[in-house]
Amino acid sequence: MKRLLLAIETSCDETSAAVIAEDLTVLSNVVSSQIDLHERFGGVVPEVASRAHLTQLLPVVDVALRDAGVTLSQLAAVAVVTHPGLVGSLLVGLTAAKTLALTLGLPLVAVNHIEGHIYACRLHAGRDVFPAIGLVVSGGHTNLYDCPSALGFELLGSTIDDAAGEAFDKVAAMLGLGYPGGPVVQKAAEYGNPQAYKFPRSFLKEERLEFSFSGLKTSVLYEIAGKPPRDYDPKEIPRQRVSDLAASFQAAVVDVLVAKCRQALRAKGRRTLCVGGGVAANAVLRTALGAMAEREQIDLVIAPLALCTDNAAMSAVAWEMLATGQTAALDVDVTAGLVRKR
Repeated sequence: MKRLLLAIETSCDETSAAVIAEDLTVLSNVVSSQIDLHERFGGVVPEVASRAHLTQLLPVVDVALRDAGVTLSQLAAVAVVTHPGLVGSLLVGLTAAKTLALTLGLPLVAVNHIEGHIYACRLHAGRDVFPAIGLVVSGGHTNLYDCPSALGFELLGSTIDDAAGEAFDKVAAMLGLGYPGGPVVQKAAEYGNPQAYKFPRSFLKEERLEFSFSGLKTSVLYEIAGKPPRDYDPKEIPRQRVSDLAASFQAAVVDVLVAKCRQALRAKGRRTLCVGGGVAANAVLRTALGAMAEREQIDLVIAPLALCTDNAAMSAVAWEMLATGQTAALDVDVTAGLVRKR
């Protein structure tokens, strides 16, 4: 019989649990979204997120077990995301995982949320994809990694200010498009001219493997409201202008992400690129990465849409950790920030 583990993910605003077999078969992957709770704030409110996890986690775990057709007694391990993320949210998941591990006498595995996003590519590919360059691009992170193995992650560079997904959320708010920003900006951009506005592309031609989207976001604001910005009503922006602004903004983000991936691949001599995170669901980005990979003769592996946003199945990396004895003690704690090297 295949060994099974229960994975728990509560790093931000998605409550998720999954049952994953040792051969990486995902038997269930349940995600409870909090978008409706945070929509009126235009972004994730940490206290609201952690309280929602408190009420949702046990029902989500129960559904995950039922969907997989297994009971707690059939589990061989418990995995939980402990970093990075919102401290309050992480603690909810960790407390539940510790309780299960202790009462069931099972090993506990502490998973890095960002590494999970990259491993989602391995999960999707159904084959070994390492060594690779990994890009994680989401609402909270825009990070490039060199990944010599499934458990080897060296941070090459990250954003020095806003993450790409955060910039999408803020620009969506400026344009009155709603929340979350990624899908609504992409939708508006379908009808726009990506060359209508010449927005900045920070570090595009520099060797540094870092990102910056704050200046881009400010440039969009200046284009909408003038410099210095004046008060305005997003509803009064002509529809075509909204589409052109959305398309031009999106094009700037995509250009930078693709260029930095190409730069990292060349710098490290890697032939595989793995891409995960919520922004990886963007269709324009996926197309642009595909075109770059074809030109560069790179093996491109992008997580499928269901594994781009936060979910527990990507914690399947825990099986790699168990194989090398990387279990956690019951006094393990959460960490909000990034771990730069492993």
